[in-house]
Amino acid sequence: MQGIFTISLDFELHWGGFEKWELGNTKYVARSTSKIPTTSNQQSATKYNQYFLDTRKVIPQLLALFEQYKVHVTWATVGMLFHQSKEELFENAPSLKPSYLNRKLSAYNYIEQKGIGENEQEDPFHFAPSLIRLIVGTPHQEIGTHTFAHYYCNEAGQTVEQFRADLQAAQRVAKQYGCVLKSLVFPRNQFNDQYLKACYAEGITSVRSNPLDWFWHIESTQDESRWKRFNRGMDAYFPIGKKNSFEISSLEVRDDFPVCIPASRLLRPYHSKEFFLNKIKMSRIKSEMTRAAQYNEVYHLWWHPHNFGHYPQENMEALQQILSHFKYLNNKYGIESYSMAEIADLVLGSEKSIQRTGS
Repeated sequence: MQGIFTISLDFELHWGGFEKWELGNTKYVARSTSKIPTTSNQQSATKYNQYFLDTRKVIPQLLALFEQYKVHVTWATVGMLFHQSKEELFENAPSLKPSYLNRKLSAYNYIEQKGIGENEQEDPFHFAPSLIRLIVGTPHQEIGTHTFAHYYCNEAGQTVEQFRADLQAAQRVAKQYGCVLKSLVFPRNQFNDQYLKACYAEGITSVRSNPLDWFWHIESTQDESRWKRFNRGMDAYFPIGKKNSFEISSLEVRDDFPVCIPASRLLRPYHSKEFFLNKIKMSRIKSEMTRAAQYNEVYHLWWHPHNFGHYPQENMEALQQILSHFKYLNNKYGIESYSMAEIADLVLGSEKSIQRTGS
């Protein structure tokens, strides 16, 4: 088996941090035009308004690059983004909602307290059906799920039954786009075996898991130590963690569990004050990709599309370097690109073949 390069993206827009990212305009006014507004009031908008609007502009560019380099990508998408309208979102929402002790973690609480617009034209921060249609229409792109309502599996108060209801809602709305969700990325990387089994029960065959390093072991993002976050950040530039590519044969197959595909590297965004570190980061990623290609291993890169919201040009140039390096490695070593679901199909197909041979 040749090496594998895979990318997974956490596509969430403002749903990824509604409890901490304040938008400049929370009063949505209906508009007769179908054009997505830059802002309703440029002077009153905070940095996050423009940040997410710039993110939306980047996504078609990402898709064009992925198509150009024939890269298979899993877009783990928050289910609320799929909807054409607020009314449709409410209709699809599960009756069993997360009962977090900290109510600020609930997307439903956010809607109740802050409000959302009626549709994508009025509210481009919480709806994205036009972008999802672009993803569906681009070759080799997989629509996965980031849960319906950016669900936090390790936070106090919620239950696994509520999580399953959330996944059922995500599957319902994805079906409207002709998609069956097979891959999942847990928000804030929070999960455990109980929730993995719930994923499998709802049709999920692949899940992105965390690297094995201690600083990626995440019980909860509430009051997480700064030391852990510091080490996660430093590992992007310096060899603090373990080797992060792996043989596909190392992926465990367990009855009634999805295949857990470890992340290799978070592609941290460009920062203007980190010129030297930006170069180290890129060199590190390319050397890790090369090692995976040489030893026929899997390399799993991930990030959020909104990470490209600041310095979009510089971030896109960095990604083009990475994809160009993939093309070079593909020509030299035969490394191939797979989505998360395709990797799971390889693993599960191999396991079934072994079982048939032994029977």
